[in-house]
This record gives sequence, C-alpha cells and structure tokens, in this order.
Amino acid sequence: MTDTTDATEGPERPARALTADVRLPERIDLGGEDGVHLRRITLDDVPTLHDAIVFSFAELHPWMPWCTEPVKIEEQREFVERGTKSWESAEAFNSGIFDADGTFLGTISLMDRVGPGGLEIGYWLRSDATGKGVMTRAAKMLTELGLGLPGIDRIEIHCDADNLRSAAVPRRLGFRLDREEDRPVTAPGESGRLQNWITP
Repeated sequence: MTDTTDATEGPERPARALTADVRLPERIDLGGEDGVHLRRITLDDVPTLHDAIVFSFAELHPWMPWCTEPVKIEEQREFVERGTKSWESAEAFNSGIFDADGTFLGTISLMDRVGPGGLEIGYWLRSDATGKGVMTRAAKMLTELGLGLPGIDRIEIHCDADNLRSAAVPRRLGFRLDREEDRPVTAPGESGRLQNWITP
C-alpha cells in the first residue's frame, strides 16, 4: 500500500510534468476474465469506498496517515471532491478498482507530484482482494498508460521500507530501487525509511 493522498496537497510540490489538458480514460479494463477494471471515482462511490476502508482498517492503518479512527465518511467525500478537481487539472487521476459485479476493491492513483518527466503511482487494496494479482495488474496498466503520456519517461512508486507487500508490486513489474531515504514517520507501521522505486 502506498500513499494515495492527492497531489494537490502539501505546501511545496515539484514543477508539473503534465499540462492541464491531459486525460486518462475514465474506465480501463484490465483484460482478465474476472472483469476487474479501473474507473474514475465519483461521489456515488463514497459509501462503498468508506465501507472498504472500514473493512480493511487493520491493514491500512499502519501505512496510511489518513487512515485513523474513527473512519469518517465525510473525509472520503472530501477525498472524492478533491479528486474531481485534480482529475480536471491533470494533477492526479484517482481511480477505483472494481470487480465485474461493481464491488469496490481499492484505489489506484497516477499523480503528478514528482517533477518533470515523472509520475507517481499510489494504491491500496481491500483486505480480502489481496494476494490475487489485482494490484500488480492495475499498476502495470497505469505504468503503461503513464509512460505513453507526452513528456513522461519514468513512473515512480514510493513506500515505506517495512511495507513489504507494497514493495512487492514494483518489484514484480521490473521497477528498480532507485534510492532509500529518511523521512518523518507519519503512520504507526512506518520505519522512517522511504523507498523510491522507478521504471528502468
């Protein structure tokens, strides 16, 4: 699990990599027989987004600074509202991961917050959807789409050094560990060491 906080947050951000007119498809099929797909998150998804976070609290809380008790549905609504604005400005493309029946499985975001030439992928998955290759497929798809955007030559995935499950995704996709650096601890499971995985 990596931080999916909007790229619009934070006091200082690097220069933008994308122009505001760039768009991703609002629905992306991952190509498997299970019907798993990505779709732009809307306000209609807030209740199921909230339910997925509550269900997965024990797994998310150690790694996600925004995942604290009580889990407030108002915060998920605000996340979606910010995401709507950041999608329109091409600062972050926040997608839900859904199965064929429309069950909310998690989120994955392609974010313009690592400077010119690069985009960052952040993600988390509902606890009962892990271990099935879903996130690897989703991250692979967004990596390919991101590298196809004008001016983009690298995709990054950041995670805490102790978050082995999260780091397994870029490793499976052939990313290389570019660097590991100190950072403030913002969630209870973090080691204070941030890994930066990057496309080769």
